[in-house]
Amino acid sequence: MNKTDLVNAIAAQGLSKADSKKALDAVLDAISGALKEGDKVAILGFGTFSINERPAREGINPATKEKITIAAKKVVKFKAGAELAAGVN
Repeated sequence: MNKTDLVNAIAAQGLSKADSKKALDAVLDAISGALKEGDKVAILGFGTFSINERPAREGINPATKEKITIAAKKVVKFKAGAELAAGVN
């Protein structure tokens, strides 16, 4: 399912496609903004979005077998809620 399919699924619940797109964009912007500020976003019954920091580490270039340093970075983590996990299984 892509963004267009998701907008169509929301529109099937009674909103217009334009309003569905605006609602979806607003939700995604709010989640993105909170994560950029370092906050955790918990949606009861769905799941939790959070930021994890990966430390710098050493790796090996597979082509040259040379050791390289992989920079530290932040990654988005999602943990499914109990209701979502139960619904999938």
